[in-house]
Amino acid sequence: MLTRTSVTAVRLLLHLDREAPGEFASLKEISSKLEESPTYLAKIARHLVRAGILRAQRGKTGGVIVNRPSDAITLLAIVEACQGAILGNFCQETDRLSDTCALHQAGAELHDAIIGVLGHWTLADFSRQPRPAREFRDKVRCLLEGGWPGVFTPVRRRER
Repeated sequence: MLTRTSVTAVRLLLHLDREAPGEFASLKEISSKLEESPTYLAKIARHLVRAGILRAQRGKTGGVIVNRPSDAITLLAIVEACQGAILGNFCQETDRLSDTCALHQAGAELHDAIIGVLGHWTLADFSRQPRPAREFRDKVRCLLEGGWPGVFTPVRRRER
């Protein structure tokens, strides 16, 4: 559903929002803290700069800074910056949805639901709860903490 690039973009924005609010931060330093490749993080930052979510500045005191309030940055904006526009899978676009086939109607409903959910969640929401509750941390891999499937070993359950 969400690509690794989109999740890493959320992680980058969370770091900036929580650790360096209102300050330019070095992508090299952030990449070390997030345990991501500096080149990969720079690619993601370029997507976010083009979308107006981040602002970049060159030079000794440069880096990246969040360009909008965190409650104005939706997950939809982040995903579209990294993955492109979310397009519905329809037979042919029409204004009279009720006259289309059931598959077209289902596709339109699914598209609206995805856009609605992604548009509802903001960076501020993620900032308020950036990780699972303490009792779940050893049971659940959290993507926001870098627990991307296939990258880290899965949590092992005790055998009886």
